[in-house]
Amino acid sequence: MPKRVLTGTIVSDKTDKTVVVRVERRVKHPLYGKIIRRSKKYHAHDEGNEYTEGQIVRIEETRPVSKLKTWRVIGAADANAPADQARKKPASKARPKGKTPAKVEAETAKAEPEAEAETAEAEA
Repeated sequence: MPKRVLTGTIVSDKTDKTVVVRVERRVKHPLYGKIIRRSKKYHAHDEGNEYTEGQIVRIEETRPVSKLKTWRVIGAADANAPADQARKKPASKARPKGKTPAKVEAETAKAEPEAEAETAEAEA
C-alpha cells in the first residue's frame, strides 16, 4: 500500500525536530454547492530542523515517531506550483468586450498572413 503524500504550509517550527503543517483542501458544500476550504494540521518529523515557518513542504505518512507525529517532511515543494488540493486554472486571455472567441480567432487568423507578408518584404 503506497504512503500518502500531502502538501501544506508550515505554521510552527518551535519544537525540536518537529514542524506543524497545515494542509488545506477544497470541498463542495453538501447543501449550498459553494466550494469551501477545510484545513487540518499535521505534526511532521523534521530531523535536521531545516524547514521554517511559512515554507510550503511535502509530507509523507510514516510509522509513529511519537504520540502526535506520524508524518515526516520529504522536501520543500515548488513555491510556484499550487498545492495538491488547490489546483488553479490557467489565466484566460482577456478579450475585447462584445467579441466572442470565434470572432477573435477569425480576426487573428486574418492578421497572421498579413504579418508574414510584411516580414517577407522586410527580408527581401
